[in-house]
Amino acid sequence: MTRDELLKAYNDIFVIKHPFVKHKLTSLRDKNTSTREFRMLVEELGTLIGYEATRDLETVDVEIETPLEKAMCPVLKGKKLCIVTIMRAGNGLAEGVLKLSPSARVGHVGLYRDPETKQPVEYYLKMPHSVNERTIIVVDPMLATGNSAIMAIDKMKEMGASDIRFICLFAAPEGIEAFKKTHPDVAMYIGSIDRGLDENAYIRPGVGDAGDRIYGTR
Repeated sequence: MTRDELLKAYNDIFVIKHPFVKHKLTSLRDKNTSTREFRMLVEELGTLIGYEATRDLETVDVEIETPLEKAMCPVLKGKKLCIVTIMRAGNGLAEGVLKLSPSARVGHVGLYRDPETKQPVEYYLKMPHSVNERTIIVVDPMLATGNSAIMAIDKMKEMGASDIRFICLFAAPEGIEAFKKTHPDVAMYIGSIDRGLDENAYIRPGVGDAGDRIYGTR
């Protein structure tokens, strides 16, 4: 499916159109962007897109006392958020989302892509308690084939999670289509839907390997 076909078929794929997001995504794409700047941009984008992904969280009124009087004011309802990072590239994005809710719990799913099969292989999984009672926000900068995100969300659902959202910076139409076929109930918040995948399953034009660019590795 093309970008336009995907957006028409699903009403819960949100491409963030804010000018700051567009500007920072362009800076990420630039091959001359330094490791330090790349890392900072990923974190900033985590905050900006995280804001959009959490705008419908439920609140409940509680009584507080201001310096002048008592008042009923809204606070977030239910247990604290859980930010789930798909390691390692997702860690930088998670830090940005955490700026919105510093007391959120953090889960880690360690996956790497087998270079031959292009399939994800799990090497680490650590989650907070009561996953089934929390809003889960899964983060990964890149959605290429979609296989890693699909596997991570499979794990969340196996633990009983039902309120799950997914954030990424760059996505290929092929990955979005695979993701929504498997998890049609999970809303997606995306910085940019790029042209597609190349023969090595890299997003084009993309940013290259986001993990390597965040950490300065090869």
